[in-house]
Amino acid sequence: MSAPSSSPSPRLAAAVTRLGSESAFEMLARAETLKRQGRDVINLGIGQPDFPTPPHVIEAAIKAHRDGHHGYTPANGILPLREAVAADLETRLGAKVDPNCVVIVPGGKMTMFFAVLMLGEPGTEIVYPDPGFPIYESLIRFVGAKPVPMVLREANGFSFDADEVLALLTPATRLLVLNSPANPTGGAVPKTEMDRLVAGLERHPRVAILSDEIYGRIVYGGRPHASLLAYPQLRDRLILLDGWSKTYAMTGWRLGFGVWPQAWIETVTRLAVNSHSCVNAPAQWAGIAALQGPQDAVAAMVRAFDERRRAIVAALNQIPGVRCAEPGGAFYVFPNITGTGLSSRALQDRLLEEAAVATISGTAFGNAGEGFLRLSYAANLSRIAEAMDRFRKLLSA
Repeated sequence: MSAPSSSPSPRLAAAVTRLGSESAFEMLARAETLKRQGRDVINLGIGQPDFPTPPHVIEAAIKAHRDGHHGYTPANGILPLREAVAADLETRLGAKVDPNCVVIVPGGKMTMFFAVLMLGEPGTEIVYPDPGFPIYESLIRFVGAKPVPMVLREANGFSFDADEVLALLTPATRLLVLNSPANPTGGAVPKTEMDRLVAGLERHPRVAILSDEIYGRIVYGGRPHASLLAYPQLRDRLILLDGWSKTYAMTGWRLGFGVWPQAWIETVTRLAVNSHSCVNAPAQWAGIAALQGPQDAVAAMVRAFDERRRAIVAALNQIPGVRCAEPGGAFYVFPNITGTGLSSRALQDRLLEEAAVATISGTAFGNAGEGFLRLSYAANLSRIAEAMDRFRKLLSA
């Protein structure tokens, strides 16, 4: 038998080494390990609704299976689903959308990935929110573009300041990423600030915009969702990211959509063909049922989130060294923990290991997240109360 070769192993492409990760999944794995050891872990880390998918949506998927929808579908999605998306956007937002500009994808991340692949390359810049969803920066680095953080501040309700955003744009800027309501902060941009930004963007016609509105139906206090689809002057360079995961508690179904400029549809469809071919057929029929069926479950979920939001904010503000602003949307709070004297990562780790409460360090969402934690209130009120009690006791020990 010949001796094992001492030659080096195959070398990975440099781009792959630049990919980051999503700490929520890492924290989920750590929490599950503790659960297997017998610990009663309260998981306020993972960002998914704790509600079931509505029954009529599940039945639509089962019917699609029984009706023989087992094969490939068009790469951009079945026409009835794209038409249902367009009709829903017109009903909810008053925005007329051509169904041919809708591309169905296996989860919102694909719209994000395609946008960054199409617009980012070495020598270009992409502006993204910090703190923000960590995959934005990860993908920007992956394609070799320069990530330019747009700092979101607690004092501003974690909204952006239009003048500050516009000041970040340079001749090298190809893409501006926006997210409202936002992960991880729950910040919701008011329409007045969106108006100011859109007016300023008229001076930067070569900058495309990716508007991540996956939490657009989870807003509170009667405030309307300020969608960039409402601004026709941006349509030729606007990419809308949305989907079913959060609104309909369908995270595991992997079903999302993008609304794209007509001129880019051929390119994004080609990317779909080269990556995932098409989206699961029965899931697409389920997506139609979600949009066209009763919306009672969505309304009930948002009411429950609102009640939890108020409860967790009140409880956090009673913990010494912690202060928490009231989020305008999504299902996250982003409390300031600088008064505890602990770093974000240190407090995250102590909460998990000592109190069995899973949270996410603010630094998992960017450098501007230091001094904060992200907590998801996708848990029932009694578990939230227990988690806050453990939090308080940990800091009092």
